[in-house]
Amino acid sequence: MSILGLKKKQPKTFKVKVITMDAEMEFSCEVKWKGKDLFDLVCRTVGLRETWFFGLRYTVKDTYAWLKPEKRVLDQEVPKDSPITFHFLAKFFPEKVEEELVQEITQHLFFLQVKKQILDEEIFCSPEASVLLASFAVQAKYGDYDRNFHKPGFLAQDELLPKRVLMQYQMTPDMWEEKITAWYAGHHRIARDEAEMDYLKIAQDLEMYGVSYFSITQNKRDTDLQLGVDAQGLHIYCPNSKLNPNKSFPWSGIRNISYSEKEVTTFTIKPLDKKKDVFKFYSSQLRVNKLILQLCIGNHDLFMRRRKVDSIEVQQMKAQAKEEKARKKVERQILAHEKQMREEAERAKEEMERRLFQLQDEARQANEALIRSEETADLLAEKAQIAEEEAKLLAHKAAEAEQERQRLEVTALKTKEEKRLMEQKMREAEQLAVKLVEQSERRSKEADHLKQDLSEAKDAERRAKQKLLEITKTTYPIIAAYSPPPAPPEGEDLAVESGSMQVNFKDSDMKRLSMEIERERLEYMEKSKHLQDQLKELKSEIESLKLEEQQQQASVYSHRNDARGYPLEPPYMSHSNRNSAYMAQMAFLEEV
Repeated sequence: MSILGLKKKQPKTFKVKVITMDAEMEFSCEVKWKGKDLFDLVCRTVGLRETWFFGLRYTVKDTYAWLKPEKRVLDQEVPKDSPITFHFLAKFFPEKVEEELVQEITQHLFFLQVKKQILDEEIFCSPEASVLLASFAVQAKYGDYDRNFHKPGFLAQDELLPKRVLMQYQMTPDMWEEKITAWYAGHHRIARDEAEMDYLKIAQDLEMYGVSYFSITQNKRDTDLQLGVDAQGLHIYCPNSKLNPNKSFPWSGIRNISYSEKEVTTFTIKPLDKKKDVFKFYSSQLRVNKLILQLCIGNHDLFMRRRKVDSIEVQQMKAQAKEEKARKKVERQILAHEKQMREEAERAKEEMERRLFQLQDEARQANEALIRSEETADLLAEKAQIAEEEAKLLAHKAAEAEQERQRLEVTALKTKEEKRLMEQKMREAEQLAVKLVEQSERRSKEADHLKQDLSEAKDAERRAKQKLLEITKTTYPIIAAYSPPPAPPEGEDLAVESGSMQVNFKDSDMKRLSMEIERERLEYMEKSKHLQDQLKELKSEIESLKLEEQQQQASVYSHRNDARGYPLEPPYMSHSNRNSAYMAQMAFLEEV
């Protein structure tokens, strides 16, 4: 009972993880499932009908193997992990992708796998072809190029070129992106499936496309060779070159392929032409030998299948695919037309919005201009009113200025008469000053003569007195014996004779002369003081006349300026000569 209970508790399912090129899926499988059951489940989940190209691959030690459809999954050498990991990949490749790949999902899976093989350098690709293929990959991912949307740097996170190509040239990622974008911009209006098909059509012409390589030896002692298996046949390569085969065996030229499992597995390729030699090669790994045989059988079956009439299923698939392509083409055309119409409508909308903004801006500007014109009109009206008031004020000032001008003309006439009289007085003063100067000079000369005569008279008097004293001393005894002579009458001159010298002088004349001189000096000083007073009065009158004339002229020109509305410099300098004459005369009078 315990044994039966343990058997009931054993799980009847196991977990499987299937990794496709763009997704991961997990399934719960029954223990009794065969490889075909799991494969069909994956194909149904993916929606794939062209199942003959694909298989489930798993890793075994240092190599890989394909899940066999006729054997149970757990009976094969699958990993013992949970879940068991399988990779859903293309096992066989078509000769012409455009003719053989019918479904869009099939094209997409092939596109992803071939793209990965190129980027991983499992398929050699030249730099030029790599850039072109990258442009189709970008078209498949991003759609049509839009300059406004696809800014520089939008491919920075995408892996588009093999590392070997990137390292071969000294170019920055921006430069590579620029080259790819230049090709990408030319793929306008290419749909995703069309871009992927264009990618595959270029890739199928590469030498390593769809080729599975294995290490072999031609005999037990020869160096290693490379065996290539693809849709065309079998190819033998040198170890260091996988591009150009040394020998090829197309499927159409092979009669039979056999191998014997001994110590070393021997493969024998028998050509259809019996005249050609049989080619033998050796492989030491049993798993690799089984894989080579599987690939040979599968590629040969597909090769023969391509040369036969398509089955009903394939014909239906192609018809459906054709209808689907036609429908999608019509849909794309409709979509392109709608897109074009939408773009035109958007452009028209943008144009209308731009025009609306322009009209709104014009209306705003017109409104602002209207407001400014109204403000300007109000301002001009205000200025006109102010100008009118100013005109009235100026007219009033002009009338006042005219009256002032007439008054000033009368005043000017009076001033001229007064000036003439003043000039006449000045001339008379000048003449008087000249006469006074002449008289002063004459008086000065007379005074000098008088002073000189006085000095001589005083000297003579001093000498006469000295002489008289001497005579008196010598004649004193004689004078004492005789009675003195009678004194001379008052007012008469005293005369003393001694030999030939005679001295005559009168004290009264001397006093009178001194008094006359003093009187004349006082008169002269009084006249000079009177003349100075007259000169000062004349000078003050001249200064007051000049100041009054300047004020009158300033008043006249001020009224004229107010009447005319602009300032003028008063013509003070018009009487410069006259003022200079006044100043010269005053200086002359001051000197006098």
